[in-house]
Amino acid sequence: MSAFPPGPIGSFAPGSTGMSLRLVSFRQQDEIAKRWMDIVLGAIFLILAAVPMLLIAAAIRLTSPGPALFRQERIGLNGQRFIMLKFRTMRDAPVPPNTCPQATRRDPRVTWAGAWLRRTSFDELPQLFNVLAGSMSLVGPRPHAPNTCAAGRPFEAVSHRYAARHRVKPGMTGLAQIRGWRGETDTEDKLLRRIDSDLEYIAARTAWLDLTIVCRTILTVLRMPNAY
Repeated sequence: MSAFPPGPIGSFAPGSTGMSLRLVSFRQQDEIAKRWMDIVLGAIFLILAAVPMLLIAAAIRLTSPGPALFRQERIGLNGQRFIMLKFRTMRDAPVPPNTCPQATRRDPRVTWAGAWLRRTSFDELPQLFNVLAGSMSLVGPRPHAPNTCAAGRPFEAVSHRYAARHRVKPGMTGLAQIRGWRGETDTEDKLLRRIDSDLEYIAARTAWLDLTIVCRTILTVLRMPNAY
């Protein structure tokens, strides 16, 4: 069952055009308030997570060769690319150019420590630095890597609505994630469900919705069945 099912703010049928985002405008004061919320909450979360993050980094270095942090290019606001940080959960090995292999269940590349980090989503904690730097927000559509595919098709080829996700900053968590749309996008339907939730969030986002999503994330992420 979804942790945050479609409610009063509506939902989209997969593949529909949905709510017209051309009609959605973002007031400057709302953008300023959201940025300040990212800075204040992001700093608080980083302070609380500082010691666990140091222990996680040490565990990664001790259990597998390679750096503690994984840096990957992702697509952000207005299609601009940025470097997203994560704790490394896989064996350190080069990735073929112009490819983006997704993690799968029982992926042999995942290390022992990495499996636990992915299951708890603690591998995402370094993105607090992205939030404070301004390339990400606490809440928003999750950023995807270039050339990622669903059922062998690039994300942008699956739906003409995909690019609309980039009208806002990507987030550490979002409406799609707390509804359970996490993990590998091995089918087009899974991607469409995420796009539906992302566009629904963009059309209805408020400070209260952001706070609700953050709270729901804290309460539910540790028991998410789709995290791997």
